[in-house]
Amino acid sequence: MFPGLFPWLVPALAALLGYALAVLPGEQPGRSRLLPLAWLAHGLAGVMHLFGLGEGLAGVRFGFAPALAATAWMVIGLHAVESRFVPVPGVRRWLAVAGGATLLLAMLFPGEGVRVASPWAPLHWMLGLASYGLVAVAVLHAGWLDRTERQLRDRARAVRLEAAAGRPGLPLLTLERLTYRFVAAGFGMLTLALLLGTWSTPVWHWDHKTVFSLLGWMVLAGLLAGRHFFGWRGRRATRWLYAGGVLLLLAYVGSRFVLEVLLHRPPLGA
Repeated sequence: MFPGLFPWLVPALAALLGYALAVLPGEQPGRSRLLPLAWLAHGLAGVMHLFGLGEGLAGVRFGFAPALAATAWMVIGLHAVESRFVPVPGVRRWLAVAGGATLLLAMLFPGEGVRVASPWAPLHWMLGLASYGLVAVAVLHAGWLDRTERQLRDRARAVRLEAAAGRPGLPLLTLERLTYRFVAAGFGMLTLALLLGTWSTPVWHWDHKTVFSLLGWMVLAGLLAGRHFFGWRGRRATRWLYAGGVLLLLAYVGSRFVLEVLLHRPPLGA
């Protein structure tokens, strides 16, 4: 496996090293730059892997593990942008772990090359991955939102936690707005991906990917409608978000995992 993967293995190993160093405890000089550098190497490895640069790959290579790695890459990039405008404490190491783990998984299960059935397929994938990343960030924020609400039920504990951190956390209402802005953005990207896929697919198939994608779209649509018309908040809203996130995870990653790892079937298309 490794000789064929050598062109993208170099930046992948560099990214893994950067993620591993970013996880180490302590705040050494230059440590804050490790995650962005690892993220850049991660992205380079992903592009080289997808198009088989330097390997003479006919078509593209895209499987369940590269999809997870690309999603983690998007989440880290969105975190970097968000952290410039609002305080997002305590997640750097978790993001580094996620980036390294998914990249390592992509090295172990790189997927097989497939021929592109439509010239619009790359844009369809990009929109799909964008929706994955945005919904994943929303799920991350929802978990943080649920945790903050639990802490606020015990105000004394919340005060102690803020004092121990040396700074107050992100205000609850701001965190809630951010969470559902990411949901809305992810829903928009998913809608575009589904419309483009429907328009550009020569023959429509009701496969697992299609069914779970549509179910995920319906759940996210229900969540946004519930918040807009009925003012859903708290656990009721986050449960819908978690359900939508799981359905989207099953749509591509889950179906490809079953085909590639459990059934050992070659991919028919992307």
